Amino acid sequence: MIATLLVVLFVVLMLAGVPIAVALGLGGMIAIGAANTDSPWWGLLAAPQNMHASIAKYPLLALPMFVLVGSIFDRSGVARRMVTFAEACVGRAPGTLPAVAILVAMVLGGISGSGPANAAAVGGVMIAAMSKAGYPAAFSASIVGAAAATDILIPPSIAFIVYSVNVPGASVPALFAAGMVPGILAGVALIVPAVLISRQHGFGEAERGLPRPPFWRSLGAAAWGLAAPVLILGGMRVGWFTPTEAAVVAVAYGLFIGIAVHRSIGWRDLYPIFREASEVSAVIMLVLALAGIFAYSVNTLGIADPLVAWVKDLGLGSIGTLILLFIVMTVLGMVLDGVSIFLVFLPLLYPLMLAFNWDPVWFGVLLTMKIAIGQFTPPMAVNLMVACRIARVRIDETIPWVGWLIVSFVAATLVVLFVPEVALWLPRYLGY
Repeated sequence: MIATLLVVLFVVLMLAGVPIAVALGLGGMIAIGAANTDSPWWGLLAAPQNMHASIAKYPLLALPMFVLVGSIFDRSGVARRMVTFAEACVGRAPGTLPAVAILVAMVLGGISGSGPANAAAVGGVMIAAMSKAGYPAAFSASIVGAAAATDILIPPSIAFIVYSVNVPGASVPALFAAGMVPGILAGVALIVPAVLISRQHGFGEAERGLPRPPFWRSLGAAAWGLAAPVLILGGMRVGWFTPTEAAVVAVAYGLFIGIAVHRSIGWRDLYPIFREASEVSAVIMLVLALAGIFAYSVNTLGIADPLVAWVKDLGLGSIGTLILLFIVMTVLGMVLDGVSIFLVFLPLLYPLMLAFNWDPVWFGVLLTMKIAIGQFTPPMAVNLMVACRIARVRIDETIPWVGWLIVSFVAATLVVLFVPEVALWLPRYLGY
């Protein structure tokens, strides 16, 4: 009865338009109070301690730093220089600009960990360029929205950081390493239909005959940006700094590029950059804090055990259960961001992971890939919304194009599902 009350409260509050953080905290407090009839104020008394415990974790220090990195690189002009370099590498022909957009999004994914921020940075450069080359605006928005979904897979990833602090046995370095190959696989899976659709429909014919940018000059211009993922990930690998310290190094490096190298960021620009990053980080941390109350109520009220028993009684087995989760998480990814999904459902999914003896690192990557699909699946896809806003098209106009990209990303996810070594061999090789 109390478990039903918790779920109903959360759903009703969400449907009523209450912010997800408030819905999580308020629903948890009311459920705890209802379960303790002798002391109904227990839910309020338990709230502060659980809120503090949810955010007083060292790995979470990296979260606001990586958010700040995304804001800095978005304004530093790195994306534009990477696009020019990618064009110098792949040339100019129908289908190359979509491939360039996806490749640039993957590289930027190695700098920040936010899909919407990636969509804004890449879309701000690529959608206009693709429009001039003859690509439909809806198709361009589909490409950018899907490409940005690789951001939460390719390290550093905010979603992986949140997952690691909620799931024992899944360290941040291990998750970062495990997400690398699936992230590249997902990017390649997106490039194939993007190029094929472009050539089948004759998109980008205006690219033919355009001069290819000089390779060495464009490489020199993009070198500082290309070095960022190497510095962040390589520094963690050789032991120069922890993932949390790497986030601070990335901020300092980004400011150096923007202020001293490219001179695209002035001292007056720092205040809006820091303000934007602070607002985004505050929202995420508030959701984390109030989700702690929800997780406490789930554990205290014993909701997870009956759920695990019910799923096992379905007789689907390990693979069948994973496919069921695939469908559920994809639908949830359409309406919620990855961090919120982790915070709401990890208290329920963790016992399920233990029951089926799934590897926590592999399960984290697989879960993230499922959520990434939802981020560019209409009608409520956060990455696609950002891209559509830049392209000035309605989200329903992207359906004929984004559907093929969804199918390709699903195929990449199924490879990771059926062949766990795709995700696990690199962290095992690196000794994580």
